[in-house]
Amino acid sequence: MKIICWEDKKILVAEDEETNYLFIEAILEDTKVKLFWAKNGIDAIEIFNQNNIDLVLMDIKMPEMDGITATKKIRETNSTIPIIAQTAYAMSEDKIKCINAGCDDYLTKPINHKVLLSIIEKYLA
Repeated sequence: MKIICWEDKKILVAEDEETNYLFIEAILEDTKVKLFWAKNGIDAIEIFNQNNIDLVLMDIKMPEMDGITATKKIRETNSTIPIIAQTAYAMSEDKIKCINAGCDDYLTKPINHKVLLSIIEKYLA
């Protein structure tokens, strides 16, 4: 098994469901990446602006501010940060909506751990 080490990287996980966050945290634990957890889009923007984040995992359906709006706001200040949408919405128009908002990639829930690691590696390598 390939060993992945991202101990010098910071990932912002925007996810309002604690169980989903804990699942992502468990998948990434061995990579030694530093995780930041935002429970809504407003917190995601604040955490993003206060830290030198390397990648964002953005849930689309969140309270207070959704992931589409949060992605657009992050893109106003940073056009290069990789933003990966993670959503239970699996229709092709949902993917297009995420990409058009500024997401670089798209994951559907339930998240497959191998797919998650592969997509993150594509952007952090």
